[in-house]
Amino acid sequence: MTRRTAGRSVRLFARAAALSLCLVFGLGTQQTAQAEPVYAAYLDLPSVNGDGAGGGGLNPLLPLDESILAQAVHEARTDGVAPRRYATLLHQYWLVVATRNAAIDLAAWDPGRGPRANERTFSQVYVNYLRLATRHPEFYWAGLAGIAGGSFASGFFDMGDAGIVLDVPGIHQLGNAMADLLRATPAELVGALPEDIRLLATEGSRLSAEDVTWYQTRLMIMQKHIFTDLVPMHEAYAALGMRGIDEMYAAGVLDDGIHAAWESIAAGTRDGYIDALIRMTDREQNDIVADQWDETAAGRAPIGRVLTYVSTVVGKPGVPGVRAPGVFAPTVVRVDVSGRSLALRAPLPDFNWADRATRWEYITGDLVPRHIDMETDAVLAGAVLGEPLRSKLARGRLAARLPDLLTDLTAHWQIAG
Repeated sequence: MTRRTAGRSVRLFARAAALSLCLVFGLGTQQTAQAEPVYAAYLDLPSVNGDGAGGGGLNPLLPLDESILAQAVHEARTDGVAPRRYATLLHQYWLVVATRNAAIDLAAWDPGRGPRANERTFSQVYVNYLRLATRHPEFYWAGLAGIAGGSFASGFFDMGDAGIVLDVPGIHQLGNAMADLLRATPAELVGALPEDIRLLATEGSRLSAEDVTWYQTRLMIMQKHIFTDLVPMHEAYAALGMRGIDEMYAAGVLDDGIHAAWESIAAGTRDGYIDALIRMTDREQNDIVADQWDETAAGRAPIGRVLTYVSTVVGKPGVPGVRAPGVFAPTVVRVDVSGRSLALRAPLPDFNWADRATRWEYITGDLVPRHIDMETDAVLAGAVLGEPLRSKLARGRLAARLPDLLTDLTAHWQIAG
């Protein structure tokens, strides 16, 4: 046997041995030995935590590691997987990007852990809205969420070093003041007042710290729900433009209305920005959290109604020029008593923020128009959006506003006959 023949025999033997090993250990050819794509384990997963009630991301089977999510999404795109099959994966990826940019620990973001554990996250949500609005002036909704959302919630939260503290004595004082006023009011007029006002007078002084913690938790669930829904699409647009939005739309993460909102933003006109603001606000209030507000108002009856009404009384949004709810829609009742007409005008809102129809009337009748005015004035918008969140929150706190509220109640509780 020649040296060349011997070498060839050795090579053939080696190949045969390798093939035998492949067969013994279940290994295939080069094609079948390729690793399974990263996305394979993440297809067709439902979103089970999109409502913000639980901790972490959208599905516990999905990782929270941004690099793994990015690779999985990239491979799914490259392999031509239908976007609806990796919809939750895609949404989770942009949610992780959003929380990273917001300096929020998604794994630890769990409203059920209570107000104190979520203190920093609560603040960072609004800081991030203001960041988005400042970096992207066309993001009108983000500006509104940062200003109005923060000031609405600040009536119940103290973001100081002591942690998140609801001023329960302040609510008690408000309830006691209401009870005193009702005692001096003719019974016929009292009977004609909205139930929310009468509940504040009868139940406000009896609210407990446990009631307040329950309500704070409800607010934080809605806060996370809104963030989870709307902020990831903002990050997708900021990174990829309409290509990122179109992919989320194809996946079914976005509906026709919100896709149209992004097309309006992409048009680059003031009218487009306004259209997007209205569409996004509509999605937020009438889709994302509408049912959760209903559940909150009905919860711990009658405490849910009392707390949602107190938040309406004290929750003046910080948008320049916007009226407090009680100024926008004051309570006015008229009754006939023994042939005499009596009227009562009270500086209290004639609606409850938890009720979707009247909430939407206030938002579209005053809040959104004033925000559009602000956004149109670049200097004013820069000053308002650039103000530190802590300053915004401090002005809206119940403890800070209570003296003026009590003064308004006694000075403007007017009975005419």
